Amino acid sequence: MDKKKFFGYIKPIFGLCVFMLIIYGAYTPSQKAEIQKIVCIKFKSGTSAANIEHHMNEFAQLRREIPQMVAYSGGKTLSVTGKPEYDAMHYLTFRTEDDITTFQNHPKYQEFVKNNEAIWEKELVIDANIQK
Repeated sequence: MDKKKFFGYIKPIFGLCVFMLIIYGAYTPSQKAEIQKIVCIKFKSGTSAANIEHHMNEFAQLRREIPQMVAYSGGKTLSVTGKPEYDAMHYLTFRTEDDITTFQNHPKYQEFVKNNEAIWEKELVIDANIQK
């Protein structure tokens, strides 16, 4: 069989496989989240923008390193109604309370706290069920 004929047969098969992978990805059920954790941080006065950015990036990276975390979002707080009490907010979701415990005891999270707590003035942590 010559190369042109071979690739002529393979192209539609390859296209179908790519299409099936896209469809499978679109309809794969996501992990069911039951618990949410909100972590608010107030940075010490004089904390550099580079240190704040490092804190934000390092917290976001935990999502890739700690499998119990179903989802993560976070950002710097906005001053819509005056100066906010906290500078940054992290929103995490988990499947179970045991997953939160595992997260809090995970060496990567413990290392994150150790590396960043020196720039924190205060921290607020709220754990709650997700209302359905």
